[in-house]
Amino acid sequence: MTSLLEWGLPADRAELAVLAVHGRGQDPAFMCALARRLGPAPVRFFAPEAENNTWYPLSFLEPVERNQPALDRSLRAVETSLDRLAQAGFGGQRVVLWGFSQGACLLSHLVLTAPRPLAGLVLFTGGYIGGTPPSGAALDGVPAVMRSIEDDPWVPRHRVEETAELLRRAGAKVDLRIDPGTEHIVTDEACAAATELLTTVAARS
Repeated sequence: MTSLLEWGLPADRAELAVLAVHGRGQDPAFMCALARRLGPAPVRFFAPEAENNTWYPLSFLEPVERNQPALDRSLRAVETSLDRLAQAGFGGQRVVLWGFSQGACLLSHLVLTAPRPLAGLVLFTGGYIGGTPPSGAALDGVPAVMRSIEDDPWVPRHRVEETAELLRRAGAKVDLRIDPGTEHIVTDEACAAATELLTTVAARS
């Protein structure tokens, strides 16, 4: 069973759960450190860990089948994590998915191929996986914050923009911003936007 690192408010005091999914070569501690850059919000964080710190072996731009079977295994790990959140009292309407880099790609693929109720979506520097745009999502009214860097070395701008458009077509309310630069980073503005989403969604729950 996938282990989950937890931090934030106690579950009985949190309005939302955030499933925080790390990138390639990272671990849950990276997301915990990144969360410290967010402002206060009434949430509890849960972070799964990829096997060998990698959710799938190749670039997310490669055809889906080239990243199998690791991709399906990782998607199941996220699904299992969501099941555990539900058992802890956080059904889909009280869960925000948050990913960075490979984690954002994994979550993009999940929400665009396996419809589910969600409270919100935060995708830092990522996009859908594979060569063919996925379909079948139903994200009516789900707020989504997407942030990336113009010339990120791993994630091309066009794929982030294509993913944002797919999410919009699925009904999500997408806030997309791509800042100039060449580094694989999370900006302070991105952290502020994520905090605003969390506090706004929590106030509605």
